[in-house]
Amino acid sequence: MEYIIEMRDIVKDFPGIRANDHVTLQVRKGEIHALLGENGAGKSTLMSILFGMYKPDSGSILLRGKEVHISGPRMANELGIGMVHQHFMLVHNFTVLQNIILGVETTQNGFLKMDEARKKVVALSEKYGLKVDPDALISEITVGMQQRVEILKMLYRENDILIFDEPTAVLTPQEIDELMDIMKGLAAEGKSIIFITHKLEEIKRVADRCTVLRMGKCIGTVNVADVTVEELSEMMVGRKVILKVEKQEKEPGRPVLEVRNLTIRDHKSKSRKNKVHNLSLTVREGEIVCIAGVDGNGQSELVQAITGLIPADEGQIILKGEDVTKKSIRYRNTHGLSHIPEDRHKYGLVLDYNLAENLVLMEYFEPRFQSRGFLKQKEITAYAEKLISQFDIRSSEGARTRVRSMSGGNQQKAIAAREISRNPDLLLAVQPTRGLDVGAIEYMHGQIVKARDSGKAVLVVSFELSEVMNLADRILVMYEGEIVANVKPSEVTEKELGLYMAGSKRSEAV
Repeated sequence: MEYIIEMRDIVKDFPGIRANDHVTLQVRKGEIHALLGENGAGKSTLMSILFGMYKPDSGSILLRGKEVHISGPRMANELGIGMVHQHFMLVHNFTVLQNIILGVETTQNGFLKMDEARKKVVALSEKYGLKVDPDALISEITVGMQQRVEILKMLYRENDILIFDEPTAVLTPQEIDELMDIMKGLAAEGKSIIFITHKLEEIKRVADRCTVLRMGKCIGTVNVADVTVEELSEMMVGRKVILKVEKQEKEPGRPVLEVRNLTIRDHKSKSRKNKVHNLSLTVREGEIVCIAGVDGNGQSELVQAITGLIPADEGQIILKGEDVTKKSIRYRNTHGLSHIPEDRHKYGLVLDYNLAENLVLMEYFEPRFQSRGFLKQKEITAYAEKLISQFDIRSSEGARTRVRSMSGGNQQKAIAAREISRNPDLLLAVQPTRGLDVGAIEYMHGQIVKARDSGKAVLVVSFELSEVMNLADRILVMYEGEIVANVKPSEVTEKELGLYMAGSKRSEAV
């Protein structure tokens, strides 16, 4: 059997950690090959080696049966290898078109020839159903659209080996369905796809074969049709995983968060259309309220208003009976609010700080961590090490690790550890399991249920319908800045929720 790509016996070491330990990966032409593993298992490292971003310490790479030495991403592109990274590599103040052609521009007498490029991009976007506006700025389009731009970058360069690193981590259910169809179409055309993920249902939906990594080692390669989701999760984690959230029925207590007639206008657009329109909701002690909805229906603005990141145009935000509508972010944080943000890089972490510094970001000014303006480094490190152990945060150098170098899933665990351990009255979690593997999701859901069982109010915003159905005591659906449904998971199906999310149904209970 000839493989289009073979990575043989790859070894890659970083300070204090062996990321890839004699890993072999063999990919056939025209197949979707899943690369499955826990956070920090070495998946992204292996693909970064294939894309030329890292050099292996030992081992070899064969392309169509011939050994190649990939010196960098430019050479990978020349060899037909493209990659969509977990955190997109786009220039935010450039347009869609400028990003797609960046690095492979056509010029004449020193001037860019944009007309031909535009025609090619439009033709590609129509052919693959990747509808994008070539003139839109990256900073003004959704993450789902940004991902389409990344895919078009690969197609524009005529890559035939396509690497997708956690491609669905930031997408809505509808966008995931579209991406799966696009991937199947590309494979049917003869392109080979390597699909890094830890979402088992997605592997079952699209992948032909799957290679499993655990702690840097290759556990094996299986035909996806021959294994169950449970068998895959056990290969990945090394133990049986409970995929269903276990929680007892609980009677909620007093209101902790009350949002009253909240309106937030879009001050960037000329229409001044309301992003959130006259919205009211309540979250009580001992309940998990999940907000479902397609991304871009006002969820981000609602969360930013509750946390103080943006001002409300109208309405009130009441936290534990106190009006905090005009209070500072720190005031809210020190008076019972914890926030796991939607974008961990933009709002959750200081990437060039170490792990210990990030774990005390919300409390470094408290007497236990500082005295007369000087940080108590010993106390900060001891506290960080406790959280690292408790939340199983994996990093090469423990508390001293620079957060930028950690895997996305472990960055997410660090934020969750920091926010949950502050013992808040209200835990506001946006996409709390984004980028986490099944073992970590099981743990995260357990922590959220534990917070609820200890009397905390929990507000979760999630685009994963299965997570919403599994975790919520009560579900609110947002559509165009309004709540269109207020239901219990036992009273609704995923299909009905989809109708509410699409705006074609509205419940009487609102």
